[in-house]
Amino acid sequence: MQFERYPGNPVLCPKPLNAWEALNVFNAGVVQHNGLFHMFYRAQGVDRRSSIGYAVSVDGLDWARLDKPVMAPGAPFETRGVEDPRITSIDGTFYMTYTGYSTRGTRASIARSTNLIHWEPVGIALPGEDNKDHALFPERIGGRYCMFHRREPDIWIAYSEDLIHWTDHQRVFGPRPGWESWKVGISGPPLKTEKGWLLVYHGVDDDRFYRQGVALLDLEDPTRVLARPAGFVLEPREPWEHIGDVPHVVFSCATLQVGDELWIYYGGADRVIGQASCPMRQVMVFLDRG
Repeated sequence: MQFERYPGNPVLCPKPLNAWEALNVFNAGVVQHNGLFHMFYRAQGVDRRSSIGYAVSVDGLDWARLDKPVMAPGAPFETRGVEDPRITSIDGTFYMTYTGYSTRGTRASIARSTNLIHWEPVGIALPGEDNKDHALFPERIGGRYCMFHRREPDIWIAYSEDLIHWTDHQRVFGPRPGWESWKVGISGPPLKTEKGWLLVYHGVDDDRFYRQGVALLDLEDPTRVLARPAGFVLEPREPWEHIGDVPHVVFSCATLQVGDELWIYYGGADRVIGQASCPMRQVMVFLDRG
């Protein structure tokens, strides 16, 4: 099974007239709200500091964007940028997990908003350690917030009462020989289905090619992997997925169910943003056979 690329890809490209997004736009989190698609994307100017831009769309394919970022580096742990936003709605509040990047490393950070434009910091979720590729579940599990994160080379999970103090860290799964031999990390936040939590994730091989795979996790205990097919569902193929700031990359931060389809948005070679989709029925059959 393979995701099908939107024929009009890429859906978002750098905008040379805006200094803060003149070089690269990539790794976008996307959420649907009030009949619109809302995109939050990592943007870099020629200074290579990352900010987070905002774009809106009626159909999820044609986008209009603001001319200034909705989040710019500000805290001491963000001196080199704010990166890779992932968006989750919980009880009417939107949460953005993002990576704060500085000379001291990467920090798994969280912000929140009620209107998708103005964001206020919640804090560093895992202070004192290099961490990223984190996202919140869209509902509490056992009465607690639940979050994926990444302690290389594996995907981990943790729980919290207040979004600040995280405990009960457990490994979910790690690399396997082949297309995901070097490391793995989540893509967008997980989707709840009748059969389990559907997770799209990325795997990196020894040649540093980034691909996308899928897994199914138990609804009550997401550390329990119900299915993880051996094959990938998207790999670099187009020239703009092979040639860019970082070559041979398809990297997603957004997983959505749109009607009867599973949609992902992904960065191509850390330069532009693409969209790909697959009927949800085919995804579930692929997982059942895996």
